[in-house]
Amino acid sequence: MSTLTWNPKRVAILTSGGDAPGMNAAVRAASALLLSKDIEPWGVRYGYRGLIKDELFPLQAVDFADIIRDGGTILGSARSPEFMTKEGRDIARDNLKKHQIDGLIIIGGNGSLAGALKLSDPDECGSSYTAPRVIGIPASIDNDIGLTGLAIGVDTAMNTIVEACDKISDTASAFDRTFIIEVMGRDSGYLAMTSAVASAADGVLFPEASRDEDEVVDRIVHTVEAVMEKKQRSRRALIIKAEGTSVNIDALKTRVDAKLADRVGQDRPAIETRVTVLGHVVRGSRPSAFDRLLASRLANVAVSALLQGETRMMAAWMLPFSIPEHVGTQSHADPYCWLVQLDEVLAETQRMHDGTSPLVQWRSKVFEHIEDVLVI
Repeated sequence: MSTLTWNPKRVAILTSGGDAPGMNAAVRAASALLLSKDIEPWGVRYGYRGLIKDELFPLQAVDFADIIRDGGTILGSARSPEFMTKEGRDIARDNLKKHQIDGLIIIGGNGSLAGALKLSDPDECGSSYTAPRVIGIPASIDNDIGLTGLAIGVDTAMNTIVEACDKISDTASAFDRTFIIEVMGRDSGYLAMTSAVASAADGVLFPEASRDEDEVVDRIVHTVEAVMEKKQRSRRALIIKAEGTSVNIDALKTRVDAKLADRVGQDRPAIETRVTVLGHVVRGSRPSAFDRLLASRLANVAVSALLQGETRMMAAWMLPFSIPEHVGTQSHADPYCWLVQLDEVLAETQRMHDGTSPLVQWRSKVFEHIEDVLVI
């Protein structure tokens, strides 16, 4: 941890990328901490687009006092193709300079953190700009950000999925139906995996398994048949599918129905299959108590690091595996949190996406082992 003394006058906070429950809690905690240090917190509307459009404003206590319980983000989020260019980032730096913003806290996912790294690149800034100090806070319901055990929003999203699965399970049990439920997560199967265990699902489909369409269909049919052979009152089958799984859910239903129909004998009734796509419902809702605490603690670590002169780092929660010292160090502000290098975060995130990350490989191996255990 750097011992550099730094006395900023103003620090801006922006949320970027997909919204995640708990973002507001992070905005609130960071703003309150800055105010307590006599530093002006500023908000940026609509992420990097607002940074370019000069939509910066001072945050007052009245703006964030009651937002901890609200989902989404009061600062808003938006895509910004212009920020992808050096010219766009130079405009953003001009606006930071104009408002005398000394540091920036970025709350978001992989793209948001990549933007923070670009904005603060000393080589790109050259002699024309002073590279702004930036600290990232991971927020993504997909939990696909490298070098953090959890990101803000994951716990709430998982609870939302489990609640929906519990309700669907009731009606599925009444008719011995099979439900295939698609959940968000982009290319990560984390939400599907964890919610499958928590909701007592009978099967789970996730992209990390790298199965082709035929294998996916066979797996569902095997699971449904195993459930229907059970000697118990209800023989409903609940299959959770990650959206990143290669096959379209409607096409999947058609193929599963056809294959099950071929196997229906005189002594077995037809099996009804239904699909439910939870979609953006998974992103909504008031943040869980855990997400509020996680967001507040990560914000505390981020602000503390920024005030100690750190930059181009991310506050992380309970690393899933050990890392070398040059990659990150345990935070002095919170024993459960770490400060990790932003470039290393992006590199590990890429490994998670392409399947070479040890963490992703471990997840996939674990679920291969327990697939038959789910059907009990």
